[in-house]
Amino acid sequence: MEIIYFLLHLLKDPLTTLQDFLTHYEMLTYVILAAIIFVETGLIVMPLLPGDSLLFAVGLLAASTGKLDIQIIIPLLIGAALLGDNVNHFIGKHFSNFVKSREQILFFKRDHITQTEEFYEKHGGKAVIMARFVPIIRTIAPFVAGAGSMKYSKYIIFCIIGASLWVTSITSAGYFLGSNEWVKHNFEKIVLGIVFVSFMPMVWQFARVKLLKQPQSL
Repeated sequence: MEIIYFLLHLLKDPLTTLQDFLTHYEMLTYVILAAIIFVETGLIVMPLLPGDSLLFAVGLLAASTGKLDIQIIIPLLIGAALLGDNVNHFIGKHFSNFVKSREQILFFKRDHITQTEEFYEKHGGKAVIMARFVPIIRTIAPFVAGAGSMKYSKYIIFCIIGASLWVTSITSAGYFLGSNEWVKHNFEKIVLGIVFVSFMPMVWQFARVKLLKQPQSL
């Protein structure tokens, strides 16, 4: 029950939750942060854990408290994200025939595999990088990539680039803005802004597909 209570509060208010955890557990915070990033990216059933907001909060706390070392936390979380991605990818690869043999499993449809393969074929490696910055999609994409036909040698290169850019950019943003009083007192607004910006590529792609499907008037 305690872990569920912690996760619910983390979703609601990642900054305050991490502050409390850092106060009580100090160095153990590094372990729990790495575990959260691993689970969010590595377990297909846990796509709703905080990702962007957590990274921003980590950077902010590293700057404002000095209890987290930014030079340790960034490589650690990149490693956790890569480990999660690869676990997710290999699970997808292992169950690819099972997934493709059925119309739907949980919230996966066979069409999702086909559409994702087409998306990867069209956009190449940048699709792997783009998916990293979209909540929920970054959890689903490695599984679908594993179940699809993308070669692992190609996938892993862009996976490393995406994880490095994602962790470094958002954590560094929190770190360099952490001394700003407005940012400290308006963290919720910042998080909402991050989520909004993160979802924009997916919204744009959805709208674009809908527009392309509309019949052209004569």
